[in-house]
Amino acid sequence: MISKKVLTIFFLLVIFIMLAVTGWASAYESVFVGGKKILAEPWGVATFADTYLAFLTFYIWVFYKQVSVISKIVWLILILILGNIAMSAYVVWQIYKLPVGAPVYQILLRSEHLGKN
Repeated sequence: MISKKVLTIFFLLVIFIMLAVTGWASAYESVFVGGKKILAEPWGVATFADTYLAFLTFYIWVFYKQVSVISKIVWLILILILGNIAMSAYVVWQIYKLPVGAPVYQILLRSEHLGKN
């Protein structure tokens, strides 16, 4: 079974890489200029659609996990704007919230479902 430590390192690495790549790309040109170029190509549109559908797929889990309407809205906005940076931060936060000794799979469940079959 994969450990909390390995998962945390992986998702922190994703955050670091995405921040570095995003910073590098932003220094080269604005996201709006780059986005226009990407969306001018059919494969760019397909990749964009695939990416945002993946974000929404991940968000379904976030929607299930979060109880408050405000937190559901905030996480939706963060995921749609920051993508994998926000998604990885969410996973790290969920790992951090796990009780000591809890199995990693429990991050998938809402707190009221923990320990129930």
